[in-house]
Order: sequence, then C-alpha cells, then structure tokens
Amino acid sequence: MKVVNVLSEANRQEIIQRPVIDTTQLYNLVQPVLNAVRQDGDAAIRKFTREFDKVELEDFRVPQDVIEAAADELSPELKKAIGQAAANIRSFHEQQVTREEAIETMPGVKCWRKSVGIEKVGLYIPGGSAPLFSTILMLGIPAAIAGCKEVVLCSPPGKDGRLNPAILYAAQLTGITKVFAVGGVQAIAAMAFGTETVPQVYKIFGPGNQYVTCAKQLVQQQGIAIDMPAGPSEVCILADDTADAEFVAADLLSQAEHGADSQVLLVSVSKTLVEKVQQALEEQLADLPRKEIAARALENSKAVIATSYEEAMNLVNEYAAEHLIISCKDDEALAVQVINAGSVFLGNYSPESAGDYASGTNHTLPTNGFAKAYSGVSVDAFVKKITYQKLTREGLRAIGNTVEQMAEAEGLQAHKKAVSIRLRKIN
Repeated sequence: MKVVNVLSEANRQEIIQRPVIDTTQLYNLVQPVLNAVRQDGDAAIRKFTREFDKVELEDFRVPQDVIEAAADELSPELKKAIGQAAANIRSFHEQQVTREEAIETMPGVKCWRKSVGIEKVGLYIPGGSAPLFSTILMLGIPAAIAGCKEVVLCSPPGKDGRLNPAILYAAQLTGITKVFAVGGVQAIAAMAFGTETVPQVYKIFGPGNQYVTCAKQLVQQQGIAIDMPAGPSEVCILADDTADAEFVAADLLSQAEHGADSQVLLVSVSKTLVEKVQQALEEQLADLPRKEIAARALENSKAVIATSYEEAMNLVNEYAAEHLIISCKDDEALAVQVINAGSVFLGNYSPESAGDYASGTNHTLPTNGFAKAYSGVSVDAFVKKITYQKLTREGLRAIGNTVEQMAEAEGLQAHKKAVSIRLRKIN
C-alpha cells in the first residue's frame, strides 16, 4: 500500500479515485452477447457456455432432485453454519417489514401506501474459484419475505457442468426452485429477455465481474431494473492506536483477495499504527492462497495519515466505502458522523467478514462511491410501494378549489375540469 502522509486538495481526489475500467471496450464485447441471447435464446446460451465456460450443456436447468441431493455432499458443520447464517439474516430482514397506516390528510381525504413484492426477480450468483453461496441467503431470504412470486437463480457451471453443492443447498434452504447452470453475460441476458428455458424477470440482483456488471447496466437501459450500480469490492478502515494492527491487516486482505481490481483504504490518525499494519500485511499476505490477487489489489490501495479525527472522517465520508470499519476508541461517537457508507462495522471485534456471511445485515452493497446515493439491498429492494387515495364527496368539496387553482395556473384545463365537473354535481 502506498502511504500518504499529507492530505491536500490535490491528492484527495487521487485517494478516493477507484481503479478505472475502459467501459467502451467492455460494451463492445458485452452487447453482441446480449443481442445474440435475445434473438436466439437457448441456442445462444449453449454456444456461449461452450465458448466461455468450456462446458457442453444440453439442459442447463438444474432438476429438483439434484438440488435436494446437494445436501448430502456437504458436511454437517457447513450445513449448520449456513443454517445459522440464514436464521440471523431472516431475523434482521423480517424487522424491515412495516405496516403502514392510512392517513387522513384532511377531512374526507384518505391516503395510504402498500408494499407489493416484485413478481419476478433474478439472482446472479458468481461461481468459479469463489462460489458465493452466501449471496443466495442475502438475496433469496429478503425476496421470500417480500413475497416475490418467482425467483430465478443463475450461476456458472463448473468444468463438470455442475453447480457447487453449497449453491444448490442454499437455494433449497431459501425456497428457490428455478436454478440454471448459466453464467456470465449470457445469464444476465437470459433473465432480462427470457429464453425457451429461462423465464424473463423484472429485476436482476447480484454481484459479478466487470462483464456481468456491464451487462446489468446495459439491460437496465432497455427497461430491466437492477439492484444497483456495482464495481469491485472495497473496504475503508478508520483506525487509531487502540486498533489491533493484525486485525486491521486481516480486514484489508479480506477485501483485497476478492479481485485484482478491488481496493482497500486505511485512514488513521496514527503513523505508528500504519507502520504496524504494513508489517502485518506482509506477514499475512505470504500465507494467503489468493496472495497474488490480493497483492495486485494492494497496489491500487493507500494508507492515509490524517492530522485529526475530523480530517479523517471528512475523507471517509467523501470516499463513501462499500464497507467501513471503525476501529477507534470512540467508535460509536464517530459512527454518528458517518453519512456515506454501505455498511459500518464498529470496534476491534466486528470484522467485515461477519457481515459478509452471518451477522444478519445484507452484504449486497453499493460500491465505487455509489454509497453517497444508494443503500444496500434490503426487503425494500424486492418490493414496490403503491400509493392509494380515496376521497369522499366532502373530501373533494374541501380540496377541490385547491386542485382547480393549481391546474389553472399550470394551464392544464382538463385536470381542472376533472374536479369542476364533479363539484357541480355534488353541489
């Protein structure tokens, strides 16, 4: 990690800048795949699965008996862990369901709002070297709580043409039955447009590499909703002398191992701590199976020495991290000052990994600075809010002149008349 000793306006923008990707080249690669799947359906999926995943699949829907049998391939310890994580995630997300009361804004004018689950949603779950079965819990559980009627899951097949048994077990645990061994851009296209085998959905959720992210952004332009703009995973750690350097280094590496384009940021008011963390990073990196990936991510990363907590907090809020860890003496007091972050972890014993897997909060979070305007996935992400209103005769009589005056001022005579014609009959 590069150490920044002095913060200035000149280097502040450099510090918060994420790794840049040439999206023009990406679009040119991704759009033809989207077009082909939209036109040729299943045949295109088979072609791209053969080309990109090196797997020949005639039928890529996973049969229900295969989903159910996956449990036998997992250890009792892992199944217990997945079950505990699912219970915590369900407990946290169930509390997000609220019953909204009808409000009488004035006598005879009643308004209310109702949450309705999105009928059809698609979940993309990365596979390959890191099959993210935990993401199924993070997406499938709130989808079930929201009342989504159809949940479609796509994940890339392994070299044997199968999905990881942990992915299938998590799908079964969350009640997902429509599971497809389809990955990459072709999976996003299949869920966005529908094929002979894969149902079309109304909103697509889930992380992925730069190609998957690009595909999600492109189908959004064509009317398919997505969870949020997403980039490589990231963490920002705000730490002082009360932090444990080994803990901090471990948390930095837990994000750096996601991918070479991931980024981590350490902000500290202690030069001594930064030096200790640098040493701990070297020691821990040597033992990581994914050390080459993590090392490349660290090349994109920085450690900043701030002159005060105020300066540090200003930088943290400007960075707007996906994950923010505050390992400081006054962690809760500093947490009150956080205005831009996806998810916040307080104290020395709240590793980001806990939120990634099992504490109960959702790990599908805004990256790339989008935490300034976006929230992480919740039950709300799987519902639509529909408003209702009902006016009595007395209510329309009371509010009618207000509407007429405003419509007249905007030059919309038909709007005014829709009220006036009723008022004449009432009166």
